[in-house]
Amino acid sequence: MTLTDLLNKTCLIGLSYFDLDGELLKRSQLCGTVIGSDAEEGISVNLQGKAAPAGEKEPVFILPPTLSAWFTAPPGHYRNPESGVDIKNPDYLVTWDIYKTKKDTPEGEHEWWEWVPRTVAPQVGS
Repeated sequence: MTLTDLLNKTCLIGLSYFDLDGELLKRSQLCGTVIGSDAEEGISVNLQGKAAPAGEKEPVFILPPTLSAWFTAPPGHYRNPESGVDIKNPDYLVTWDIYKTKKDTPEGEHEWWEWVPRTVAPQVGS
């Protein structure tokens, strides 16, 4: 698989955020269609389930350009009412662990996070 192969493919994205001590802060799920892929800029996903205001485009979420977090999804209907995820038979499952790398960032300053791909296929339905 190459970055170009992802174009127009659908995906279910699982994100887990951790603090400096490795404690889980939150988990989130997103889903959408890949609309761009670039080795420098990342993989752009047009999100589904996030209502855009009238006249505006759907939100775009950018993932790192690493393919090791992408796995062929088993067929199924994936729903999470809390996050708004509702997708049937996505092409891929994508999972990332995101670690905070800097303590106490002052208000308005950039927070630093390290994105680590999960390189083992996620377990579905377990």
